[in-house]
Amino acid sequence: MNPNDDSGAGSDLPRPIPDATARPEDILKATAPAAPAQAAPAAPAAAGVPGRYEHVIEQFAHDYLRDRRSDRRWKTFFRLIWISVLLLFIWSMFSAKHHGGATTGPHTALVEVRGEIAPDTEASAELINAALKAAFEDPGSQAVVLRINSPGGSPVQSGIVNDELKRLKALHKKKVYAVVEEICASGAYYIAAGADEIYVDKASVVGSIGVLMDGFGFTEVMKKVGVERRLMTAGENKGMLDPFSPVTPKQQAYAQAMLDQIHQQFIAVVREGRGTRLKETPEMFSGLFWNGEQAIQLGLADGTGNLDYVAREVVKAEDVVDYTPRDNVAERIAKRFGAAMGEGAVKAMRSTMSIR
Repeated sequence: MNPNDDSGAGSDLPRPIPDATARPEDILKATAPAAPAQAAPAAPAAAGVPGRYEHVIEQFAHDYLRDRRSDRRWKTFFRLIWISVLLLFIWSMFSAKHHGGATTGPHTALVEVRGEIAPDTEASAELINAALKAAFEDPGSQAVVLRINSPGGSPVQSGIVNDELKRLKALHKKKVYAVVEEICASGAYYIAAGADEIYVDKASVVGSIGVLMDGFGFTEVMKKVGVERRLMTAGENKGMLDPFSPVTPKQQAYAQAMLDQIHQQFIAVVREGRGTRLKETPEMFSGLFWNGEQAIQLGLADGTGNLDYVAREVVKAEDVVDYTPRDNVAERIAKRFGAAMGEGAVKAMRSTMSIR
């Protein structure tokens, strides 16, 4: 065999490996068998075969590049989204929780009281008092407006806010106005009574000056089911108001006396705050509530008006600055996916009895 013969006839050696850097269409051209001389008339038909391969390869390459571009665009889009979320999270961690702040111009200071008045809520005494302190201390605030939309809550939290209102009013010599939206009942009115004037909508719900303690008793159910309550205490009244034990007349009388004392504290706050404007009736402190129009007639409120009206016509400072503490984005996410998931269960386990 002639080593210089590259015809490949009768050779068992494999064809050389094509250059990896060559284009696919060049490889096909290089590996296509040469047509014999006598087949020259059929050249046009044979030439069409590589052409078809070239078309398929070009179409494949075009589709491949299009898919890669689409993938890159989507990856870039999602990366931008995650970067934006991360930057927003970082910003919110360092952002101030108060909308209001020290200002130079005269304005009306706003503090919101919304939802249940209780610890660890947006209407807790801790948050409200912090906002009140900032609002009173700002030299630009001409007066403070409490915008209330709450059914009430803890008498302790309400009492703390009422006491702080009286202290700040005496210290800074600024007026406080309460503006009621939908409802101002029970503990919410306890707070509103500390304002110099109360403004309502004619359809607002106002009042419910009373105290309640609620819970459940399961003693009869346990008898029917056949469950025995095994409660051991050190102290005669340590298990008082246990929902799985019967209530004794002595314990019930003691609880009622305690509620009556808290009720009298509530009545004293209302009488002190409203003074001679209050037109007392037998039902005034019975726990009843009235609409805004009736509340004005009874002296529980002074007139109709919203926040803008009070700021413009009463305070004479139309600009309103909100001092209400707000949760930042990070805290809202944490509450939504963390503590808030078990909020109902925690409240249920915290106490079987609540006073409102």
